[in-house]
Amino acid sequence: MAEQQEAKRQQLAMAEMEASGIKPVTVQGTRYLELESGREGGSIVKEGDVVEVYYKVLKLGKRSYDGLSGEGTVVFSRGYGLEDDEKTAGDHSFKFTVGDNSVIRGLNDAIPGMQVGALRRISILPQKGWNKNIKQCDGGPGGSGTGGELKTDYVMVPTATMVEQEACYDKSKQPFPQTYAQERRMAQRFDQSLIMEVRLVNVS
Repeated sequence: MAEQQEAKRQQLAMAEMEASGIKPVTVQGTRYLELESGREGGSIVKEGDVVEVYYKVLKLGKRSYDGLSGEGTVVFSRGYGLEDDEKTAGDHSFKFTVGDNSVIRGLNDAIPGMQVGALRRISILPQKGWNKNIKQCDGGPGGSGTGGELKTDYVMVPTATMVEQEACYDKSKQPFPQTYAQERRMAQRFDQSLIMEVRLVNVS
């Protein structure tokens, strides 16, 4: 009963903020947009819970007026039936413990308070995503440093474009691309502001 009341309170608060044009922000400063509410009576995520999600990491188009709305290009995904989004055959979701340091900060910040079935769009600044958390790499959007020295390792890809490996690209952070093609796309965008669209499937 208490969980249901809390879920309704949060939904009303978010509806009021949306009506006023204000996007919700977590205590840690991560902005998000609730696209769909959770199921009535569904569990609500809290720190330390093990959750199962589907997600899409998106690069928003130039027409996005607030950095959260609008269409985006999928960089990599899990659970949406898109190209190569299974870790292994039949494994369609991403499971993690909320607060685990191996998971990107933006996701850890913004998933508490979600209800099972909800769909949330989260703003992932480089420092809360796959950018290494050191001052030399803290020069992108939202950063305070001057940017890192880039170590490049150019590789030819089928499209005849050039991609580069960045010294600041943190490949230990989860979720992470499952295929070479996805990783190449991510290597070109990890130091930009991205969007993560997350569907909460289960909480345990």
